[in-house]
Amino acid sequence: MSLVVVGLNHHTSHVDLRERLAFSEEAIPVALWELRRHLENSGAVIVSTCNRVEVYLHHDFGEPTERLHAIIRHFLSEWHQIHESEFRDALYQYEGRETVEHIFRVAASLDSMVIGEAQVLGQVQEAYLAAQSEGATDKVMNALFQRAFAVAKNVRTHSTLGEGKVSISSVAVDLASSIFDALDGKTVMVIGSGEMGGLTLSNLMSRGLGKVLVANRSKDRAQALAEAYHGEPLVFHELPEYLHQADIVISATGAPDLVLYQRHFEQAMTIRKGRPMFIIDIAVPRDVDAAANTVDGVYLYNVDDLEAVVNQNLNARHGEIDTCMAIVEQGVSQFMAWMKGLLAEPTIVSVAEELHAIRERELDKTLASLPDLTEKQQHEIRYLTERIVGNILQRPMTHIKHEITHHDPGTVIHLVKRIFGLEETS
Repeated sequence: MSLVVVGLNHHTSHVDLRERLAFSEEAIPVALWELRRHLENSGAVIVSTCNRVEVYLHHDFGEPTERLHAIIRHFLSEWHQIHESEFRDALYQYEGRETVEHIFRVAASLDSMVIGEAQVLGQVQEAYLAAQSEGATDKVMNALFQRAFAVAKNVRTHSTLGEGKVSISSVAVDLASSIFDALDGKTVMVIGSGEMGGLTLSNLMSRGLGKVLVANRSKDRAQALAEAYHGEPLVFHELPEYLHQADIVISATGAPDLVLYQRHFEQAMTIRKGRPMFIIDIAVPRDVDAAANTVDGVYLYNVDDLEAVVNQNLNARHGEIDTCMAIVEQGVSQFMAWMKGLLAEPTIVSVAEELHAIRERELDKTLASLPDLTEKQQHEIRYLTERIVGNILQRPMTHIKHEITHHDPGTVIHLVKRIFGLEETS
């Protein structure tokens, strides 16, 4: 069995590259199908967030990990129409235990830009459920992600990692507060009424605000969030008309293309007569044209620009990292033991089939020599022999799994096959 991940994140690449390799929510079902089209008996999950793009792949028949890595790289190149040389150096490529440890760290928010943020777990869960609903996962991939969620829960339960300000949205609001002396009376425009938009507004309201504008592609969704904060709803095509009112713009949509362009800010700043405008573009792909930063009075930040605030957050949490990593390592060891145990299943099945075949042959001979038995009596004898063979198998099968988990699987399996005479049929 081969289990790998290929990806890039905020540690290895700039937002420019991440947004070029990002997958929209709508594209993932087709992307999963395309990834697995030439690789039967495989399971796959694609995780695409503002800070990472990762492709997890499992193959049941021991495809070399180098080939699986190459398949994923080729898939990323073909899907996004980007030559591999443009992103190869930014990739991490893990296999086996490294893959397990990586997804456990990601789910537990130990690999996030904001260590301890809760949102990343939800993003990973959504990615897994999307793959599962498309039939793209297999037994190993299901177990891997379900175990990752359990480890993440243990980390949050047995550490203080999630306490305090631990989300990108809260860090964004901290940055806004550092730009302005106070947020009192400021007009805030939040573009995107999804979870990130709601979290951002929640954090902003605790600082004191003036007017709130909420923009979304759908008027109904904008209305729902705006009402919760006594704000005014907008749709995207109204943004240029209202942009000049905003002192702070925080954009976090899932739009595949830009929502605001340089010309929109030039028009807005003319009306604002030089009053500064602060923009944080949390989205990947980005919502705001990078050229907007050249407009006088406009201060544009993207997810990568949050690094300084994030470093302060990380320094305050270093004491918890060791505790969290111990939980992760325990989870990794347990999962790898389970993976090793899977190697015993074909041999265990073969042993069981061999013993039951012997039972059937001998039972048929015996029943043939006892023609006076009733159908009920024959059934009872057959059931008795099944129970006997089942009980005989139980202890050795448990020991086989234990030995494979703690010793070289190949050696154990070879010995079992020799003992039960399975060499010819393996």
